[in-house]
Amino acid sequence: MGKVYLTGAGPGDIELLTVKALRVVKEADVIIYDRLANPDILAEAKDGCEFVYVGKEDSHHTLPQEEINEVIYQAALKYENVVRLKGGDPFVFGRGGEEGIYLYERDIKFEFIPGVTSAIAVPEYAGIPVTHRGITVSFRVVTGHESSGKDHSQIPWENYKSDDTIIFLMGLHRLKRIATKLMEIGKPKDYPIAVISRGTRPDEKTVVGTLENIYEKAKDLPTPALIVVGEVVKLREQLNWFEK
Repeated sequence: MGKVYLTGAGPGDIELLTVKALRVVKEADVIIYDRLANPDILAEAKDGCEFVYVGKEDSHHTLPQEEINEVIYQAALKYENVVRLKGGDPFVFGRGGEEGIYLYERDIKFEFIPGVTSAIAVPEYAGIPVTHRGITVSFRVVTGHESSGKDHSQIPWENYKSDDTIIFLMGLHRLKRIATKLMEIGKPKDYPIAVISRGTRPDEKTVVGTLENIYEKAKDLPTPALIVVGEVVKLREQLNWFEK
């Protein structure tokens, strides 16, 4: 019986993979990876390592989460070193907690290896700080992709009236709803918002607009995409370094 390393792959740029994550990738007997993990990471694995793809996309999942949990468990019964490679960080909307609990209930040893979360790294590559003195002292990270089948939103929109920076992950397909809801709770139509597509990758693209016009400006961007709302978006004009 082996051990499972629930490993954060970072936001996309392979050089943002942590030293510890790279070590376990090189030692892995099997790597179970998702869509957002940079596939170039797999080239660092040793000869003979098995690769299992369990990627998820909006409205299209290779496997449901329950079956992914079982794939990881079965791999631990067969291999000594199992790496579950997850985009970003396992605990930031990564279902890492669910996978860890599944293994705990079956007496499988596991370890979490944090990854650089896209919630901070992607805006940083786009030149948008999530906090900035004199503008905002806090930020929120929110899922833009709520579970289907629920008859009401779990997002506490009324709490978002403050000037915190708001980062929505996985929200491109709900961009219009997000902008509309923020205007409904009182944010002005010209409030700054940015959508960052394929952040930290060579083809990163950022579209800046307002709550009123961002949907038309950014609706055709490719995924994965991250949404940043707040006055800090205005700093991009000075701090945009990567796309230049």
